[in-house]
Amino acid sequence: MARLRRYCPGGVPQHVIQRGNNRTACFAARDDLTTYAHYLDEAALAHGVAIHGWVFMTNHVHLLVTPQADDSLSKTIQSLGRRYVRYFNYKYRRTGSLFEGRFKSCIIEESRYLMACLRYIELNPVRAGMVNDPADYAWSSYQAHALGKHPTLWQPHPRYLGLGSSNSERQQRYRALVTSGLSDDLVADLRQSINQGLALGSEKFRREIETLGGRRQHFLKRGPRC
Repeated sequence: MARLRRYCPGGVPQHVIQRGNNRTACFAARDDLTTYAHYLDEAALAHGVAIHGWVFMTNHVHLLVTPQADDSLSKTIQSLGRRYVRYFNYKYRRTGSLFEGRFKSCIIEESRYLMACLRYIELNPVRAGMVNDPADYAWSSYQAHALGKHPTLWQPHPRYLGLGSSNSERQQRYRALVTSGLSDDLVADLRQSINQGLALGSEKFRREIETLGGRRQHFLKRGPRC
């Protein structure tokens, strides 16, 4: 089956996953993580992508972003990939690809799913059994949203800013949101949407994206078994 053409409209939030090739490690030391973050920050600034959330895992990365233009996201990931792979291969005396050839992305309906997607991203280390509390994982945007740190690459989304009238109020309310958790059904929807590259939102939102992008945004039903 041919894969669907990617649709990344400017001004619409996107959930992005970049995985190591064959799920191999793409970060082997702290310096690798800081270098990746630096290159991501520069590429996003150069190509017009606002980075709202992230988590850097051993063999993959999740991002929550809003591109300014239709080609902003692709240009950002391409630039980041070229620079980081060159750095990583030189440092570890290796050759060849480091990341999967095509990053995964899906459009997020801001009003219904953006904050849930953000929490899903930042809870990755907890689900992976690496930490019990997302506050104990240094390489995610939870440090910014819940603990008051302000990395240079972070651009808080208006939905987050709307949680309160002060930084402390927003951080407190965000911590409470994360503590409340995510339902199994919501996690399943988030995973299915990003893995299939389909918009995450209401039926009305999906229909609008289908019309604008000219590509299917609904999951296909399974056919009868032969």
